[in-house]
Amino acid sequence: MTLVPARENVLAWLSDRVPAARIKHILGVEQTAGDLARHYGLDEAKARTAGLLHDLAKYFKPQLLLHMAQKEGLELDSVLEAHPHLLHADASAIVARDEFGVVDREILDAIAHHTLGRPNMSQLSCTVFIADTIEPSRGNTAQLEALREASWQNLYAAVWQTSDYSVKYLLETRCYIHPRTVLTRNWALQMARSPETGNSTKQSIKQITS
Repeated sequence: MTLVPARENVLAWLSDRVPAARIKHILGVEQTAGDLARHYGLDEAKARTAGLLHDLAKYFKPQLLLHMAQKEGLELDSVLEAHPHLLHADASAIVARDEFGVVDREILDAIAHHTLGRPNMSQLSCTVFIADTIEPSRGNTAQLEALREASWQNLYAAVWQTSDYSVKYLLETRCYIHPRTVLTRNWALQMARSPETGNSTKQSIKQITS
């Protein structure tokens, strides 16, 4: 039973299937997710593994993504059928399991949730969801820098603000918005405002609730 696949094997597999720029992004997510996990007292090795594996199916053809989703019994809706690329996160989790022997449910869920998120996702999933947006190669805009700062203050606030960032981009580019992105955003906002969820500094709670 495999918990963490050999890193060099994953990188060799990726090198044959994704461009160098995407590998740079993947390594950035691996590092950032691990750093966030360590900061919040989560399993750093799991976060890094999920980050390394999160985009295995990024360049799969739309029909292959749909076929994998149907074979796995995943629920498909009109948005996913019209834009199968959104399934690459779920497909990457399938590849991680079938190709690399990953059976840890928390790692697989973190991979599967990194694009659309999911209400009630684990804190480990939150780190990969955030890292996918804020890793260093994404750039240094004012919005991204604000997200990076938020990620160290309150894990749930960072998920909420990352969701807002994604929704704004999708609106501006007239792209489909999957309902799960909105549900994730609302859940994370509720969690961020709750004093019972932890992972917050006094300053961040004041900013969120004001």
